[in-house]
Amino acid sequence: MSAAQSPSLSQPVSSDLALKTFKQESRVDSRLLAVHLGNQHKPVMALIEKYAESFVPFGKVLFERAPSTDSLTGQRERFALLNKDQAFFLLSLSRNNARVVGLKVKLIQAFSEARRATEQRHTEYLPTYRQLHAVIHQLVSDSANEKFVHINLNKLVNKTAGVEPGQRSSAALPQQALLIVAQTVAARAMQGAADHHDGYQLAKRSLGALAAVVSAPRLSLDHGGQ
Repeated sequence: MSAAQSPSLSQPVSSDLALKTFKQESRVDSRLLAVHLGNQHKPVMALIEKYAESFVPFGKVLFERAPSTDSLTGQRERFALLNKDQAFFLLSLSRNNARVVGLKVKLIQAFSEARRATEQRHTEYLPTYRQLHAVIHQLVSDSANEKFVHINLNKLVNKTAGVEPGQRSSAALPQQALLIVAQTVAARAMQGAADHHDGYQLAKRSLGALAAVVSAPRLSLDHGGQ
């Protein structure tokens, strides 16, 4: 298995079981698996390397390097990004105990949510994305600044949904759902605008109202028994 470098995926590992996306495929960091196994990363990597050929039927294992969190010298640590089948094969090499079983449950949940987010993206997100940008295109009237108008609206939608730039494809299911709603709201708000400047302001106002609703605390249903 050869190394595949992708700097955008080389981010510090946290204790959350967050998946990463590589070419539209969800992957889990071997360092993260080690954390959840209550193990050091070195023996986890040793297992992956020992059974390297056994991982092949499940796809290509991606290897990367990043500064080790345990090193004061900035030494780079090699780690793997595993797809669902590879991750479960790795866990099958460990003895079943409460920690391993618990990790399997978390992995099933994480990969299932990632799959649902992908399905939602294809069936609901993309149509509303195209609708919004078709409206923008009509308002821009072939202006030289059209590209930036599209970018600015995307930033506005991202901010409303709480999605970082470049993270739409890997956003969690609730954020994907909010992206869909935000794009629909923006497109409807821009309908009938005088130009793209007017359209942007209308979209900004409507998305601001949506963001206020989303971030508002839940109203209490307890009225003192009344």
